Amino acid sequence: MSVTTVNTVRFAGKKVVVTGAAQGIGLAVARRLAAESADVVLVDRAEVVRAAAEELKAHAVVADLERYEGAEAAIAAAHDHHGRIDVLVNNVGGTIWAKPYEHYAPDEIQAEIQRSLFPTLWTCRAALPHLIAQRSGTIVNVSSVATRGVNRVPYAAAKGGVNAITASLAMETAQYGIRVVATAPGGTDAPARRVARGPAARTAQEKAWYRQIVDQTTGSSLMKRYGTLDEQAAAICFLASDEAAYITGTVLPVAGGDLG
Repeated sequence: MSVTTVNTVRFAGKKVVVTGAAQGIGLAVARRLAAESADVVLVDRAEVVRAAAEELKAHAVVADLERYEGAEAAIAAAHDHHGRIDVLVNNVGGTIWAKPYEHYAPDEIQAEIQRSLFPTLWTCRAALPHLIAQRSGTIVNVSSVATRGVNRVPYAAAKGGVNAITASLAMETAQYGIRVVATAPGGTDAPARRVARGPAARTAQEKAWYRQIVDQTTGSSLMKRYGTLDEQAAAICFLASDEAAYITGTVLPVAGGDLG
């Protein structure tokens, strides 16, 4: 769905933080939220997030969310800027390497977990005192159907952790009027990344391992295709909106029928 056809007032007055917002799904979500009248804070460790924020007339925060200090500073800056946080979209993460598990070095396993689990853990922890104090708020985590997939075991473990955070934190925080939900995207077509997650596949073997991921992803989808950035953003923004007020603790697959 194009942002030209969205409900232009669905997020009027809402203060929203989107992490990993410099490109990809995060930027698509930020664009849709801005088009729907949200006041958006874009967080990313890449400096290019400033250009994205300028495009959307939004506020940018540069921070490394793999460290608690970075997450705490980013959430504090967002809260100071708008005075409250109504929605937090945790989008940071993504596969760095693509290969069978026996080929991962220990430091690579650590890096995958650090990239795709800890930013969600840290930002949830940093935001919770603010949300509890205001007795309201919504957290939308971005997981993945790749919790069942080939050549990405550390990434799958990290996203499985995101699912567990979503379910457990929803149970803890419902008493405060807080909802915690997640989407689980499947393969998603996107422009070439402006800042790479990791090294590109170089050897014939590395390219074959990556091809196995693509084939398994499309094969697991009933629609036999990748999704679009707009399709992912639409699901995230629905869960973030008041239209989903009776939904919490849920992980919504957005993968053409692949349930992960």
